[in-house]
Amino acid sequence: MPDALEQLTALPAAPDAPARSRNGCGRRLKVVQLTDRVGTHGGAEHLTMQIAERLDQARFESIVCATRFSASEREKDTVEDAAAALSAAGVRFLGLDRRTRAHAWAWRPLVQLLRRERVDVIHAHKFGSNIWGVVFGRLCGVPVVVTHEHGWSFERGPKMIIDRELIARGSNAFIAVSREDRRRMIELEKISPERAVFVPNGIRALRPPSGRDVRAELGISATDTVVTSVGFLRQPKAIDVLIEGAARIAPRFPGLKVLIVGEGADRPAYEALIDRLGAQDSVKLLGLRSDVPDLLAASDVAVLSTNSEGSPLSVMEYMDAKLPVVATRVGGIPDLIDHEVHGLLVEPQDAAGLGEAIARLLDDPEEAVRMGERGHERRRREFDIDVMVENLENLYLDLYSRTRRGRREAPVPARGAVA
Repeated sequence: MPDALEQLTALPAAPDAPARSRNGCGRRLKVVQLTDRVGTHGGAEHLTMQIAERLDQARFESIVCATRFSASEREKDTVEDAAAALSAAGVRFLGLDRRTRAHAWAWRPLVQLLRRERVDVIHAHKFGSNIWGVVFGRLCGVPVVVTHEHGWSFERGPKMIIDRELIARGSNAFIAVSREDRRRMIELEKISPERAVFVPNGIRALRPPSGRDVRAELGISATDTVVTSVGFLRQPKAIDVLIEGAARIAPRFPGLKVLIVGEGADRPAYEALIDRLGAQDSVKLLGLRSDVPDLLAASDVAVLSTNSEGSPLSVMEYMDAKLPVVATRVGGIPDLIDHEVHGLLVEPQDAAGLGEAIARLLDDPEEAVRMGERGHERRRREFDIDVMVENLENLYLDLYSRTRRGRREAPVPARGAVA
């Protein structure tokens, strides 16, 4: 008998008679979100699921395809939970057992889906899925192919050529998550401005804190100052810069606690750095946590020390938690944080500057609170998941209306319009 994971990888059949849609063409547009994985702690993967779950069900039928759904025993529960959550939200799910790049036959269920059903839009997320979304979308005659770069990094050579000649040329739209990313796509990768589309990220509001005394559980007193950073422990996130910056200012703030939430391959190197700097009392690597809202509620300042970034969901979560933000001036971060308005921006790889920015906020808690309040209002106003999804819905509908299939059907109104 198949286990729960195997059962979840089987795509349910499409309804025999789809309900009439406000699209005006008598049916909902069928949209496939293509991603590597579900059930991970990656921001892009969470965002992909939320897009699928929040598309207007009166106008769209959502399907998520995870191309690397086979899971280790350690990950099994999380991927099963993710697939079950999609099903509960009315989203059909297809998991491919693609363990390596050589497993070409693992693509067969996706090809069958695209050919058997009238898929109108395929929306691929991140570099690998962008490639496959273009290849299979075009081979299978999907009218609209949207590709989405969640964290842009310029690399001369094959990636730049693939981005420009395959992904951008094969897409109806190539989404950038920040204005800076779009500028670099156009100026450095020479992608057509008509294909490069800026769609800001958004998040749903953080769930309310549980009320648990997280400080007490972690052995932190009520009078200690707490700085928190959430992210993968890998080199592009530059956690070493945060550790070094914290070690520089720790003597000035005897009660300083820096909480670093996340896991990654570079954890041993960061543990060694903490030991070498003698920062064991002030810097704590907490690993993966499911209580991030509680940790943020117990914090005074939030930090992102990254070297490169698109439009970081972690910064939006900091803003939603009413925390002042210290972050590096890279990628799309300046789109989120205005310097000295919602927090402080510093140059990447500047441990001294990062430490001094944290110290400045800790020395002026009243101004820090004001920055946090302003950031909270901006996040709710400009960077909400429902705003992002509405932008995507309108993009899908606009692109579809220009296709041969779309022109044969009645005009497709935007959200809220009456057919």
